[in-house]
Amino acid sequence: MTLPSTAVGAVMAILIMAVVTYVTRAGGVFVMSRVPIGPRVERFINAMAGSVLVAVITPMAMQGDWGARLALVATLVVMLTTQKALAAISAGIVTAALWRLWL
Repeated sequence: MTLPSTAVGAVMAILIMAVVTYVTRAGGVFVMSRVPIGPRVERFINAMAGSVLVAVITPMAMQGDWGARLALVATLVVMLTTQKALAAISAGIVTAALWRLWL
């Protein structure tokens, strides 16, 4: 399927992506409403969250620049010391921004 490179095409692409996003999220809720949440399913869901996080971070650590790597280290250090996600994310963003500002 091809969309025209016009404003109408852009709006159609946004609408299509919105529908796909809604269907996947609503489908997940629908499926999980049918699955009994036992200890085994809960362990799977908890493990899946960590797996997704590692899958997102690993390519950035391996292929990213030093700003990205230092941001990951700063985020890790602040998270381990403060246990506050917002502070850790802020530290990572500031670290990457300062590294890229100075280089």
